[in-house]
Amino acid sequence: MRKSFRFIPLLFIALCSSLYAGAQELRANVSVVANQVGTSVDRKVFVTLQNQLNEFLNNRRWTDDSYTQAERIDCNFIINVQSTAGNNIYKAQITVQATRPVFNSSYITSTFNTLDGNVAFKYVEFQSIEFNENRVAGNDALVSNLPATLAYYVYMILGMDNDSFSLRGGDPYFKKAQTIVNGAPDGKEISGWKAFEGNRNRYWLQDNILNTKFTRFHEAMYLYHRQGLDVMYDDVTKGRAAILNALGLLLAIHEDTPNTMLLATFFNAKADELLRVFSKAPPQEKQRASAMLQRMDVPNAQKYAQLK
Repeated sequence: MRKSFRFIPLLFIALCSSLYAGAQELRANVSVVANQVGTSVDRKVFVTLQNQLNEFLNNRRWTDDSYTQAERIDCNFIINVQSTAGNNIYKAQITVQATRPVFNSSYITSTFNTLDGNVAFKYVEFQSIEFNENRVAGNDALVSNLPATLAYYVYMILGMDNDSFSLRGGDPYFKKAQTIVNGAPDGKEISGWKAFEGNRNRYWLQDNILNTKFTRFHEAMYLYHRQGLDVMYDDVTKGRAAILNALGLLLAIHEDTPNTMLLATFFNAKADELLRVFSKAPPQEKQRASAMLQRMDVPNAQKYAQLK
């Protein structure tokens, strides 16, 4: 079970633990936006879909772990429906974000932030939203593709969150995501599950996260959060030093295998936070952080240059 750091009195936590031992893992907020879809589609369809997806994510038990209400993971799924091909078939972009609290503070840190650019799915209003990890593709690939994609990201969220609390704590959940990739829906309208479809998709993210070449990433996640952010309330210098060491581990990954999706996803979540962490650091630390970050995260290089 992941550890809670929402810092409520211990007696209250104990009461919550007994009352909500079976609580679901997520506190998810799903938004379905369909401004780009023409008037040929009744907008009520997307309201119904949004309600059903919120129920799907929040009411399902995703693991065998016991979560209290205070331990549930806050996350957002923004589904931007961009077009329809008729016959209740849609294409959408999905933004997925997750956060966790930082020890002894009101600060919330982002653990996962990604944009999935091309998710095709079929939806008829009020159809059931179902996911079976033993039969991911289902009878209709396009009907199964949206819940399979969301389930994949649920396990990525669970994995990143648990990695931030304990070393390699996320492995069981990353393996669940891998199982979904291996059994994913297939069809000419569906993409994102296969290696040959690009170097920034669901396949490559789960491949990177479980690849032995990137073992140091898990150490960096633990070091960054538990020995970095979580100790900064008591010792800013010690916490910042741990984050700097975590960046050193990530730099080693970058030097071995540049331009990986794993590191791109990490910096999507952390770029602005890293600027804040090192903005008040001593000059030598600023320079070291700036140099490493500009090498690893080129899209945000101009931001990091401000640290010098």
